[in-house]
Amino acid sequence: MIKRLFLIFILATFSFPPLAKTSDDHRVLIVLTSHDQLGDTGRKTGFWLPELTHPYYRLKKANIKVDIASIKGGFAPIDARALTEPDSYHQVFLNDAELINKVINTIPLNKIDANDYDAVIFSGGSGPMWDFPDNRDVARVASDILNKNGVLAAVCHGVAAITNVKLANGDYLVKGKRVTGFSNQEESDLGTTDIVPFLLQNRLIERGGIYSSAAAWQTNVIEDGQLITGQNPASATLLAEKIIAKLDRR
Repeated sequence: MIKRLFLIFILATFSFPPLAKTSDDHRVLIVLTSHDQLGDTGRKTGFWLPELTHPYYRLKKANIKVDIASIKGGFAPIDARALTEPDSYHQVFLNDAELINKVINTIPLNKIDANDYDAVIFSGGSGPMWDFPDNRDVARVASDILNKNGVLAAVCHGVAAITNVKLANGDYLVKGKRVTGFSNQEESDLGTTDIVPFLLQNRLIERGGIYSSAAAWQTNVIEDGQLITGQNPASATLLAEKIIAKLDRR
């Protein structure tokens, strides 16, 4: 008994380094738009389904926990055009009651504490062009995840989330950073150049970002420190893979 008490005392007086996180310990937040109107066209928009499903299922495969938030919370609008294009994950999603429930009952972004997450992904679709750039909670979550040395990621139009975020010194977050996002050519291909409130490629350059793109609709993901950006829907899976690789190095 005396030996056992002595051992407990010895263990209690030493501090041990925390165990490294495993994939099971990591948690990632995916943020969706709540905006469903395509400007003044009378047409609907929302988030682009593959830019949710592709990262979501890749992260889940790596045993990473994933939460889904949106600007307003509750039902996040899906851009129905996505379902008209062939995609191997469409049917998976439609049969996935858990993910459907997460989309119907997204967490309001103002309820999110970035300290609960190792990474955040701002997902795309045309909707984010309206409700991401000037949202205080978008800026707060993006800044807080960087301040805790987490991974800040965005794909396609979701990159609009970081266009107005400023650092403590007053500089735009993207200033001097290598970034990508939905290109002017891709916007033109959609016929939405004169509909969206600004062109994402131009805005990133205006903010001091070092913008580069691949050919339209081709995979392109750029990593610069804690910041990872993807150009278009084709880049969503690789974006998730780069997040996983970065988290695994911790």
